[in-house]
Amino acid sequence: MNLLLAEVAQATQRLADAGVPSPRTDAEELAAFLHGVKRGELHTVPDADFDARYWEVVARREAREPLQHITGRAYFRYLELQVGPGVFVPRPETESVVGWAIDAVRAMDVVEPCIVDLCTGSGAIALALAQEVPRSRVHAVELSEEALVWTRKNMEGSRVDLRQGDALTAFPDLDGQVDLVISNPPYIPLTEWEYVAPEARDHDPQMALFSGEDGLDLIRGLERTAHRLLRPGGVVVVEHADTQGGQVPWIFTEERGWADAADHPDLNNRPRFATARKALP
Repeated sequence: MNLLLAEVAQATQRLADAGVPSPRTDAEELAAFLHGVKRGELHTVPDADFDARYWEVVARREAREPLQHITGRAYFRYLELQVGPGVFVPRPETESVVGWAIDAVRAMDVVEPCIVDLCTGSGAIALALAQEVPRSRVHAVELSEEALVWTRKNMEGSRVDLRQGDALTAFPDLDGQVDLVISNPPYIPLTEWEYVAPEARDHDPQMALFSGEDGLDLIRGLERTAHRLLRPGGVVVVEHADTQGGQVPWIFTEERGWADAADHPDLNNRPRFATARKALP
């Protein structure tokens, strides 16, 4: 074992003791980041090239600073995104939401599907859809100026139509023309603040996390936005907490112009996102 791998083993134990959920992965990611190699190449770093700053970044992660803030990058499906303070770090569970949306758009058999991403944050969802549905027309909106610093970096050179504004009033020019509306909105109840992981609670923007006493305030508003934007037969996809399974589909009722409202599980078989179809006239 070379020096770096020995240090990674020690770092893994320190991170585990600090309660970091994936200590080995994070210790290796930090080592790879600092030494400019891939995780699978750590064994190739000569002992003489060991960078003592490794223990500085390990200490930051030990204090529960997000790994992605330390490295400045987050991976989402086939994307590498720039992230940091002020923007919500995309989570792996959202990849399943996007996968369902891609399948739904392809099943529509629309030549150039129109897609809207509400509360885009880093731009992860919009960019993934633009990349994986090549002829789509993707529009995204974000309210926070701090988040938009990162969104604009990630979307530079992309074909996504990015706008700053309130998701509840966004894109009046697209009313009735959209094939799919997707959102990963804030959905944590204010009453759950103390139970949120330190990486999110202390580092993600509050406006990207919390939404009223039951966490569903913004989703209730987005229901009306989605109905306004979608064409008849168009689909809405909204991520929610696994504890909110069964609650969100009831927001998209037949009385409000929806059909086929349903919940869907994530890779751990926990309810993670709701979908509904705008009813035909």
